[in-house]
Amino acid sequence: MNKYESIIIVNPNVDEEGLKSLEEKFTGLINENGKLESVENMGKKKLAYEIKKFAEGTYLLFNFEAKPALIAELERNFRITDEVLKFMTVNKND
Repeated sequence: MNKYESIIIVNPNVDEEGLKSLEEKFTGLINENGKLESVENMGKKKLAYEIKKFAEGTYLLFNFEAKPALIAELERNFRITDEVLKFMTVNKND
């Protein structure tokens, strides 16, 4: 299993309860096929440029271990979740 780091930028209008449910959704997906090490809510930050007409977003950082096959499924879920504005997954083994 490889170590990965995923960061997602969430719509700034999502409340704390919504953030918690997103966090639980993605945590569950990661734990099904890997092992979550940590989740960090980095709070709202100003974006370098507007994304979908938003000037700021809430950042969530996931550190986990998983097989490479999980990444495609995880990113597919990021893409179809309306609240997620942007995401990036990085292999930390390199």
